Amino acid sequence: MLWMGDSIAGAQAPAVRAALEAAGVTVENATSDGGGNLVAGDHPVTTKAARDTWKALKEHISSFRPTVIAYQITTYDWGTAREQLTAYRKLARTAGDAGARLVLVSAPPFKIDEFFQPHAASIKSAPKMAAKAADGTNARFLDASELWGADHAAAKAQRSKDGIHSCQQGSAAFATWFAKRLGELAGFTPAAPAEWATGAWTGDDRFTKLGCS
Repeated sequence: MLWMGDSIAGAQAPAVRAALEAAGVTVENATSDGGGNLVAGDHPVTTKAARDTWKALKEHISSFRPTVIAYQITTYDWGTAREQLTAYRKLARTAGDAGARLVLVSAPPFKIDEFFQPHAASIKSAPKMAAKAADGTNARFLDASELWGADHAAAKAQRSKDGIHSCQQGSAAFATWFAKRLGELAGFTPAAPAEWATGAWTGDDRFTKLGCS
């Protein structure tokens, strides 16, 4: 499985890899801090990041040959609803052409601070467009609010102190949920959390940088 997304997905990546590899699934981390988006929009930063992401995706498909591509909607998928829908449908076609199943996952709830506020409408519409893009294609949409709820400040959301990323506990919770849903789609049995949740991945440097204990 190729795991794509921004730094939120990056914080989840160590746990996702541990959980899936414990079930015999090979994982390649293709997340990007401060980018990773597929929707270019009209902002110079997101336009460049989208170009980089599409280019990197092509390279990962060629070298890794994934059978599943999982894309967590990023905090940078800014643009109109039409632009979002077009990008997600393009991703579905790209995955299909590569012989891979596409899984689109909504982002967890996160703090809409002054940086994100101008793009709040895009952030809100992105999961709706991802669900629409998955309809009638080789893609599937997973709504992570099933796990997190919709309030980033709620205890169940398990955000770190920055209100955006997850610490080890939140990443493990996501990986457990995601492995179960992916197993249902791809036909494998997830490993029990006891087999992986306290492994070496919990010492990843990114958790230290987030101030996680």
